[in-house]
Amino acid sequence: MEPITHLMTGACLARAGFNRKAAYATVAMTLAAESPDLDVLWSTNGPVVAFQHHRGITHTLLGLPFEGLLLIGVVWLVHRWRVRRATTAEDARTLTSVPVHWGMLYGFVLIALFSHLILDWTNNYGLRPFFPFNPQWYAGSIVFIFEPVLFVVLLTALVAPVLFGLVGGEVGARRETFRGRGWAIFALTVMVGLWGWRVVEHNAAVQLASTASYGPALTAGALAGSDSVEHVLPAQILRVTASPYPGNPYHWHTVVETPEFYQMATVDTLRSIVSTDAEQDLYYKPPNTQATLAAKQSWLGQVYLDWSSWPVVTEMGPIAPIDAPAGTPDWTAVRFIDLRFLYDTPLLQGRSDPPLSAMVYVDAEGKVARMEFSGHAQR
Repeated sequence: MEPITHLMTGACLARAGFNRKAAYATVAMTLAAESPDLDVLWSTNGPVVAFQHHRGITHTLLGLPFEGLLLIGVVWLVHRWRVRRATTAEDARTLTSVPVHWGMLYGFVLIALFSHLILDWTNNYGLRPFFPFNPQWYAGSIVFIFEPVLFVVLLTALVAPVLFGLVGGEVGARRETFRGRGWAIFALTVMVGLWGWRVVEHNAAVQLASTASYGPALTAGALAGSDSVEHVLPAQILRVTASPYPGNPYHWHTVVETPEFYQMATVDTLRSIVSTDAEQDLYYKPPNTQATLAAKQSWLGQVYLDWSSWPVVTEMGPIAPIDAPAGTPDWTAVRFIDLRFLYDTPLLQGRSDPPLSAMVYVDAEGKVARMEFSGHAQR
């Protein structure tokens, strides 16, 4: 998920009751809910390094306890700084509304950290929670990376108590020490309910895509050499995936693999409709060439194929990079795309500009000359 949803989830978890048990629970759990995304620091070493480590060790069950200790250490330092600034012992004792319990707070931080993994699992990008013992990627593919319904519910749960508190202050009502518990519990309940609803619709989308017919029409009559009524023989379906659209739980992007091609479709689970475009949605499996084999063995190629569960690797021909110096010989470009992300939404134009795509350039000697991820070159 995007960072704001993570942060608001941590804040709602704290307000659901944890902030009444240990001091600093709200700030610690809010920060912890986004802390695994510190892996963006690897981006300073180039796009391929960033891609290799994105949702890596910081998004694993092995890494969470160490991240929790680091965060608790930061909060402890802030607490010590506040105590030193207190003018009297009495001031120091009243710094927090509830007692300081570091062990309890550490447990709460682990819960918030775990919420990050759950939220990221709901997207179609996936994560490897059991790495390095199990390198497999897991993806629920039920919620878009930005889910407007979830965003609005979480934001409302955090803002509403403040607004009602202002109104209460105007009429002289007593100010509560901990506000918004009911709103936070409501938001978290809606989140779980939304996931359950989307799981049902996701399964329905996969089922609809699995029972549709795809590809060029191959008829029994044509095979028999007769003019009888044609009966389409559906292609053998090997596997199916469905990816979510934002907002609408009935709208899905599906991909079907057959022995010869990939078929993309748009599925409406409310009306049980599977829609395809014969010109844009049919991808024949590209052949392996010397260039594609070299690209697949490259550093970027291995990282990409380790992550992507629906890759298409295509030789694009001799192409010179846009920023290549004058006189640079044309290299053979090999493009990597993941069919799970090849669809348009109000937030992302996946058809014209495929997200999470990569390009590897192979020179005349079959060696990798350049690697690009999402349009950025690895230096």
